[in-house]
Amino acid sequence: MKTEHAARGGKPAARAPGGGRPRAGRGEQPSRADREARGKDARAAASLESQAEFGPDRSRDPVGLLLEQDKSRVPDLVPIRHGRMLVSPFTYFRGAALPMAADLATTPASGLRAQLCGDAHLANFGAFASPSRQLVFDVNDFDETLPGPFEWDVKRLAASLVVAGRNNGFGDKACRKIVLAGVERYRTAMREFAGQPFLAVWYAHMDVEDVIAHYRSQLKKKRVKAADKLVAKAHTHDSMKALRKLTTQVDGRPQIISDPPLIEPVEEVFPDEQARAIYEQIRQMLGKYQRTLQSDRKHLLEQFTLVQAARKVVGVGSVGTRCWIALMEAGDGTEPLFLQPKEAVASSLAAYCGRSQYASHGERVVAGQLLMQAESDIFLGWTHVTGPDGVEHNTFGAPAGGWTCPIRSQSGTEPWSVLLATPWNGALRIGSLVRSGSLMV
Repeated sequence: MKTEHAARGGKPAARAPGGGRPRAGRGEQPSRADREARGKDARAAASLESQAEFGPDRSRDPVGLLLEQDKSRVPDLVPIRHGRMLVSPFTYFRGAALPMAADLATTPASGLRAQLCGDAHLANFGAFASPSRQLVFDVNDFDETLPGPFEWDVKRLAASLVVAGRNNGFGDKACRKIVLAGVERYRTAMREFAGQPFLAVWYAHMDVEDVIAHYRSQLKKKRVKAADKLVAKAHTHDSMKALRKLTTQVDGRPQIISDPPLIEPVEEVFPDEQARAIYEQIRQMLGKYQRTLQSDRKHLLEQFTLVQAARKVVGVGSVGTRCWIALMEAGDGTEPLFLQPKEAVASSLAAYCGRSQYASHGERVVAGQLLMQAESDIFLGWTHVTGPDGVEHNTFGAPAGGWTCPIRSQSGTEPWSVLLATPWNGALRIGSLVRSGSLMV
């Protein structure tokens, strides 16, 4: 592996940015020409060819990293995490953000940093409802978000396309075609955004129905019909569907179902007295969480009251963290709202990119999501709470059960979804990176 010209571990190259070119003074915003010059300097610090290099160190121990990570998780949920990761190479990849961060830290970096998703794999992209109730396409998982080398998100996304493609039965040539399409769209979108005003980039978003309309003429009728069906299905994923899926009626009132160990109401996990104390803690937590919302959104949430809460297992890499669902009701009980408080732990990138500037990991996640995501949920907020174990846990929350249309990356019957999503992912990845960093080429 070449190392003489490359920065490592996300640190800027030794060569001073600019190579002698004049730069804007302290406190001044760099001009577009300054940013272009810095981008060209970065190419010299870490060439395009060097980005293809990776030579694993003999001491590399991805399993050891995962087992160390398990120590902070709920012990009886750790086997579920392992089981989900063992389903396929792609599910392992989903849960292995930490081992990949360790690998990426040994690769060349240009010194250009941005706010990273930290887990920008294919399955973390999809469609969801914007505050204006439009179906938009974006990345939607920011548990690992942290500033770092911009290359890392691009490489994790590209690698996920290959792993998902193989998982869908694609050959090497097809996987290469998929990845090249993704990074090509990334490159062209970078150039397009670089020439746009800051506000135009900031407000850029991807309306799903507009995108489908754009690609409709390029797809077979069967694929168009399938895409339309997915969009229609996404519109049915609302709070009422979540209510039907996650609750049952007991004496005429909704009650969260029990499906241990995946869904366990508080009163089933803890004895009566402890359960009452936990509900009081949850109410206090919700009060603190509301104070992190905009005033109008805080007012809206105050119309809802807590009915019941349950521990819930979510995702793959998140399994074992303390995640909950809280059933809320408004009015006469006919308006349900599910909130999903989720524990925020240290980012997998922290050991390689540096600690977060935020004291709370919940605030870190929310701040990163608001910076990178074109359209974030109105109830996205954060807080901290002392758990039954006497330890203070950072949490962030958002509604569960809104409109969603995730990318299906593991179904052999719909490999088209990987191809269809590739140009979207490339464009969205660069959009979020440009919003959080500088417009460089």
